[in-house]
Amino acid sequence: IVAPIAFVLSWWLIKKFAPYAKGSGIPQVMAAVELANPKEHYKISKLLSIKIILFKVLSSIILVIGGGAVGREGPTIQIAGSVFRKINEYLPEWWPKISKKNMIMTGAAAGLSAAFNTPLGGIVFAVEELSKTHINYFKTALFTAVIIAGLTAQTFAGSYLYLGYPKTSEISMMIIFPVILVSAVSGIFASQLSRMMINISNWKKNLKSDRSNIIFLVISALIIATLAYFINEEILGSGKGIMQRVLFTEDKNEEWYMPLFRMIGPALSFTSGGAGGIFAPALAAGASMGSVIAGWINLTPHETNVVILAGMVAFLTGITRAPFTSSIIVLEMTDRHSLIFYLML
Repeated sequence: IVAPIAFVLSWWLIKKFAPYAKGSGIPQVMAAVELANPKEHYKISKLLSIKIILFKVLSSIILVIGGGAVGREGPTIQIAGSVFRKINEYLPEWWPKISKKNMIMTGAAAGLSAAFNTPLGGIVFAVEELSKTHINYFKTALFTAVIIAGLTAQTFAGSYLYLGYPKTSEISMMIIFPVILVSAVSGIFASQLSRMMINISNWKKNLKSDRSNIIFLVISALIIATLAYFINEEILGSGKGIMQRVLFTEDKNEEWYMPLFRMIGPALSFTSGGAGGIFAPALAAGASMGSVIAGWINLTPHETNVVILAGMVAFLTGITRAPFTSSIIVLEMTDRHSLIFYLML
């Protein structure tokens, strides 16, 4: 009962009050960066605004309550971009000016940095995904914003690692072969998930009436709720619970169907029209993929952790096509610097 109501309410709030707040918000930020020139900048107010902030937060919270497989990190990027844009507008005349483009990119980096407590990930994301400008033009603003956002987040949430310290000692160089295997498989499945979401979104454009949209949302929510209730409730939410269980407990091996569940959940949640991020669900899908493959080839617990982390990086890369951002984020959220070469591979 809760799932269909939440899915419909999340979609309705976005459709009625803030159409540009739907989805993760990253494409909207990328568009705003492109439009940050004198001829087009009036369009940015549709993509980044106070109204976007309010309905982004509200819609994504409702979708999570309803069991939607979405994360918070896409929304934080659009929310932070909106905050930085509004502050830029309100700065007094005597204040040193920063270009709109640099301000938005800086805000997006700060948002990602605060969501995962990954400052380097925020910086790399801005450079890899958003910036077509030489980093020299905005590096001071970027570093300052990421530091302030990170310190603010730590003030409220404490100094935390998103996932903690998985044990990865006692591994041989031979682990490189399972890492390559899980990376290839995760990349293929992630690309197919992207294609599935694009196809669903394109098909939804044919649904002209609100009634058709509501029927689609109710069916989507009931599919997720049914799979959760009768088979495995780990299909729900961002998937952080899966990552913590397979990395930090002895129960390391997932059932074979969980990677598929962790693809079905985000595909239906992300295309619902509500607000929600894709980073954490992609990481969870990669973790379940690594866990299944590690179980099939009988790896030790420490080797399994390496393969799980590689799957997380690979799946997120397959979704975002941002390999450096993906590897740095996983590196920072687990503090496993000894694995940097495996994760970059």
